[in-house]
Amino acid sequence: MEKLVIDRPVIVEGKYDKITLDSVLEATVIPTDGFSIFNRKEKMALIRRLGEKNGVIVLTDSDGAGKLIRAHLSSALPKEKILHLYTPALPGKERRKKTASRAGLLGVEGMDAALLRELFAPYATNGCVEKRKKGPPIEKRDFYADGLSGGSAAAQRRAALSALLGLPTDITANALLAAVNLLMSYEDYKQAVQQLDADRPEPVQRADTKEDRKYTD
Repeated sequence: MEKLVIDRPVIVEGKYDKITLDSVLEATVIPTDGFSIFNRKEKMALIRRLGEKNGVIVLTDSDGAGKLIRAHLSSALPKEKILHLYTPALPGKERRKKTASRAGLLGVEGMDAALLRELFAPYATNGCVEKRKKGPPIEKRDFYADGLSGGSAAAQRRAALSALLGLPTDITANALLAAVNLLMSYEDYKQAVQQLDADRPEPVQRADTKEDRKYTD
């Protein structure tokens, strides 16, 4: 069965929730990693940026922790940019867990695929369609080759690219790499790099350090 295509980011609590939804949806699914979202300004900035066009969908567990995460996201995003979906409060536990949660309810990862499809169906862009193509992923070696890591001006170029994408200019290299893969196709990324080169035409100087070499491995 083909996946439902959702044209807005879906925010969930953890990686196992993401794995479950990835089997049902063709969408950008972002885990908050639990309560760590409270202190991760880079991830919140990315969520805001991704939701600018169509907003975001939030699907958390039906327990107290899920409600707190929903409340935090609701306070950080415009009301019109956030859509809350809710799973039914079903008693049980996920297969990978030895014991049930404190609330004794199934989380998102434990939901039946048919139930999740029914939940998301009204928000599918074109029903069930073939997986969209974005081209090859942008990798660390691309960042190195394009002067976004491993050089004296790398931080400056990352700041310029971040500003171009509407992200915090002090975002880390790894966070920026994750962001460009969500926000851009490979072709769009290369065009953005060309724009950076036009603004800074002199050759990019790189230092041969351990930090640099990890981007070329």
